[in-house]
Amino acid sequence: MTKPIFTGSGVAIVTPFTDDGIDFNKLEELLEFQIKNGTDAVIICGTTGEASTMPDSEHKSAIKFAVERVNKRLPVIAGTGSNDTRHAIELSKYAEEAGADAILSVTPYYNKTTQKGLYEHFKLIAKSIDIPVVLYNVPSRTNLNINPSTLKELCEMDNIVAVKECNLFQVGDIMNLCGDRITVYSGEDAAVVPFLSLGAKGVISVMANIIPRDTHDMVLKFLNGDAKASLDLQLKTLNLIKALFIEVSPIPIKAAMNLMGMNVGKCRMPLVDISEVNLNILKNELKSYSLI
Repeated sequence: MTKPIFTGSGVAIVTPFTDDGIDFNKLEELLEFQIKNGTDAVIICGTTGEASTMPDSEHKSAIKFAVERVNKRLPVIAGTGSNDTRHAIELSKYAEEAGADAILSVTPYYNKTTQKGLYEHFKLIAKSIDIPVVLYNVPSRTNLNINPSTLKELCEMDNIVAVKECNLFQVGDIMNLCGDRITVYSGEDAAVVPFLSLGAKGVISVMANIIPRDTHDMVLKFLNGDAKASLDLQLKTLNLIKALFIEVSPIPIKAAMNLMGMNVGKCRMPLVDISEVNLNILKNELKSYSLI
């Protein structure tokens, strides 16, 4: 049986930028906010953290900073994925050296690969480090799916222990094939309860950037046997979640945080400011949730 890296809510934390780089003072504030409000893990340099726009020096500095500031109070999972296997290995080795508790490794995008290629890609990454590996399956962004049969082969490696899964329709097959050798985390904020009902142990979440306590509680209530309270929270969040994904993420979540006075700055190009129409929709949902 594989012990989960965390159970509950892992925040896919945004990266606050200035014109010159990362705003580390603000990042420290965000990390402390998450710890204070019940988040169970921090995912640094993921999709929500805009890692794809970071040069390696900046990417590595963000990982190191998060590890040092969190200081073992929560697991820190470092996004180190790449569509270049050698590059993914380099970033993963650095994350381990910096003290990250695990890495998050996304499927190759653009050049993509075959299922055999996926197996070899992730096998080489996993063999290059000793810390746990969380695979990230997000076909809507990569146009590439990790088939459950491939995941079954991958989880036979000792340190491939979890998957952030965005394809709800294959979670049952994953559980049947992999059993307790792998931990499933929902990659969809709007489907946390359905994922949990199929055996997931938590969520890696965008909405946790602004509602960390509710996101944590949604998972823990379900796992502690109170499915009704968990479902009530899921339903309560749905309209807010729709607004948080009304444009390409992380555009809306950063806009929401700025509306809430968290001052996380803008997204990096090619991501642009949220449209006025969608900003008003977002404002209304934040008001309805009593966040502004």
